[in-house]
Amino acid sequence: MIRRIAYLSIHTCPLARPGSGDAGGMNVYVDGLARTMARRGVQVEVFTRQNEQGGQGIVEVEDGYRVVHVDLGPDDGDLLKMVSGFTDGVLTWAAENGARYDAVHSHYWLSGWAGVVLQDRLRVPLAISFHTLGRVKNASLRHDDTPAGLFRIATEAEVIARAKCVVASTPAEVAELIGHYRADPERLCMSPPGVDHSIFRPGDRAEARAALGIGAGGPLVLFAGRVQPLKGLDVAIRAFAGIADTHSEAKMMIVGGASGERGPAEMAAMLDLTADLVIADRVSFHPPLPHDQVPLAYRAADVLVAPSRSESFGLVAAEAQACGIPVVAARVGGLAHVIADGETGFLVDGWDPASFAEGLDRILGDPALAAGFSAAAVIRSARFSWSATADRLLELYAGMTDTAAPPAAS
Repeated sequence: MIRRIAYLSIHTCPLARPGSGDAGGMNVYVDGLARTMARRGVQVEVFTRQNEQGGQGIVEVEDGYRVVHVDLGPDDGDLLKMVSGFTDGVLTWAAENGARYDAVHSHYWLSGWAGVVLQDRLRVPLAISFHTLGRVKNASLRHDDTPAGLFRIATEAEVIARAKCVVASTPAEVAELIGHYRADPERLCMSPPGVDHSIFRPGDRAEARAALGIGAGGPLVLFAGRVQPLKGLDVAIRAFAGIADTHSEAKMMIVGGASGERGPAEMAAMLDLTADLVIADRVSFHPPLPHDQVPLAYRAADVLVAPSRSESFGLVAAEAQACGIPVVAARVGGLAHVIADGETGFLVDGWDPASFAEGLDRILGDPALAAGFSAAAVIRSARFSWSATADRLLELYAGMTDTAAPPAAS
């Protein structure tokens, strides 16, 4: 019986607001999964690092789910020291609290590194979800973006070789793990993230716009995500500029904050870009919303644009579709799995803004097409649920430990 699991998330706290700093889809994934597991009667501890944004100590999120912030001291950029200190912190906490885990599940490569050590020290099997792979990221970088270093890539390869199970979100990620890292297919398993359909569902557009303080008139194009080169906001802005004359009443809303070392510079560059393209008065920048308010942004919009250069899954697109919003996205990674091209939106090859503009124009210019996409998007989104994700992962954990999974919630 799977009774207790440790989730490792060094990179970012699952309680942080998505779209701010390093917080994004991985936060939503870890938090949503932990809540679902706890409601199945599995005790979950999520270990993350203490941070300057207020994440510290032990947070009892709900019955059976707590977040433990490991104090690593000042961040001096020394990854070896960080992972070593984090691993020691997890071991100390487990020993002091008599915690005996059935499995450890790491999220992202830094946590995978710690997980390999804990697998040996605690003698429990390790599952790893990378969420982003260095070699995949490097294959489609914007020309001025910083590539993942050799140390990260070597660490990913070592974790893949030593973990009991490598969890991929989509068939594309399975292929990437095999093609880029020579992962053993017998230790690969697929489990897509879920969507909380209790909050991500269709709603009244006018009410959503009123709640966000947005005018009721005219089409609205939405970009939601962290502001960094990887997410392709520059492409989205240029695509909107490409339809600005044809759709003279249209506006664009950008929801998200600067992310990473280059984030502030990227944000400044995007503000300058809207001015250079003479659309600054039609593009609004909004800070990240609490996750339970993000559906308002989707419901307020007519279409989501997602020109990411790589995505292991594309949770933003899945959530938007759950709210009945068509998506125009890059045909990369998980986005090609989440979106049905020509049925729930359009997938675009490459990052030519004109190609994204064409997709936006077709949806905004054809109400019947948009309505059909919206209805199909809601239906397609139903395949992604936290309940299904938990079912699959509990089977995987049980397989790693040769124990039985707890029954699904009735």
